[in-house]
Amino acid sequence: MKTRTLLQMSTLACALMIGSTPAWAAAEKYAIDPTHSFVTFTIPHLGYSLLQGRFNKIEGQFTLDPAQTTGAELQVTVDTTSIDTNHAERDKHLKSKDFLDTEHFPKAEFKSKKITEKDGKAQVEGDLTLHGVTKPVSFEAKMIGTGPDPWGGFRRGYAGSLRIKRADFGVSHNLGPAAEMMDLGLYIEGLKK
Repeated sequence: MKTRTLLQMSTLACALMIGSTPAWAAAEKYAIDPTHSFVTFTIPHLGYSLLQGRFNKIEGQFTLDPAQTTGAELQVTVDTTSIDTNHAERDKHLKSKDFLDTEHFPKAEFKSKKITEKDGKAQVEGDLTLHGVTKPVSFEAKMIGTGPDPWGGFRRGYAGSLRIKRADFGVSHNLGPAAEMMDLGLYIEGLKK
């Protein structure tokens, strides 16, 4: 009788473990592909035009369950020394203490706290660290596409945009009132691990 009870308990435990496996296995992890992912920025120049640039070095990862609308996570790290506006002297100035101060703050980072996705659109909330200052931010993102690649991998891509006030992150060098706000673009392509 005791042996039968132990056998029944073992069978139940196995069934519970097997039953819980699909939920755990459904979470997909992606490494951000740095050659197909970009962080861009746009800021008014004296109120007469728009200056655009990007950061050439980005890394990170994200996790999600395609069957769930919540529970996804995103972490992105940007090498601020890789700033590129297609003008070497301007890039040098942007790396200086007047702006990014890349000598002291060589990295910027975003870590999500909550992501809700439905029908290919996501509302992302988290902390943005820039110029040594961390602030909560939120933005919308949309899925560009997902599927197999020609090399046997599986990919998923998103695009999102965010508007920030430079002074909130301690970047307050005077560029005129039109340049107080700047737009950031996040374009990530992830390769499934």
